[in-house]
Amino acid sequence: MTDDSEADRKARGSAAPGIPNPWARPQRARREQPVLSRGQIVREALTLLDADGIEALSMRKLGARLNAGATSLYTHVANKDELLALVVDEVFGELPLPDATGAEDPAVWRKAVEEIAENLRACVLRHPWMVSVLGDVGMVYFGPSWMRLSEAMLALMDEAGFEDGDANEAMNVLVGYIIGTATVEAAWLSALAKSGRDEHEWVAEMMPNLIEATKEFPRLHRLYTTHVPDEVAEGRDSGFTRNVRLILDGLESSLNRTWKH
Repeated sequence: MTDDSEADRKARGSAAPGIPNPWARPQRARREQPVLSRGQIVREALTLLDADGIEALSMRKLGARLNAGATSLYTHVANKDELLALVVDEVFGELPLPDATGAEDPAVWRKAVEEIAENLRACVLRHPWMVSVLGDVGMVYFGPSWMRLSEAMLALMDEAGFEDGDANEAMNVLVGYIIGTATVEAAWLSALAKSGRDEHEWVAEMMPNLIEATKEFPRLHRLYTTHVPDEVAEGRDSGFTRNVRLILDGLESSLNRTWKH
């Protein structure tokens, strides 16, 4: 058996054997009325996902919305997983790239990282279906939009003084927190939407039951009677920002220790 050549892998749309990469596959022309493009398919899929959620997405339904058969879509995308990866990267393209200018100043890089965190969280909450895709091991992070964002984030951390490995670990911690938090928030907001209730109304109804349930657990009880009500009053945005700043405190402290040694 002979090894695949690089040209063979690219023609098949793979970054390496067994790992599909839809961005590497050439788009094939097809005579249709009207002519479909991969961009049209991705944009229509995004509209469908935002409106009806990931459960509603099927190649058959998407084809009907585009006035084309499902087989026509397979000319441009291999399967639903590949389509989702393309749509996720389209969404990542909405995110502004951070500017590394002046990032040797801690105040500058910290502010830039806060903005990255806020933008990524807002992006996931605008497209809550993403949370079921972002945790998948696969092609999602091969996309050019994510690559550009990652490169810009690493450039920012590099300018701030982090070594390559430390910069990568720092961004992994930050992105992990953002996606994890946004996943919980998206689920919470989805449940609220289905219930038809206001967020503050729901919390106000739930809090007495939580306080009662924690009476036998002194630390939890203290938390729910003192700290949690303040967090609820401040809102989710305030809590998110405070936690991002805690992460940044740790990163800055780590950077300062590196410089001292």
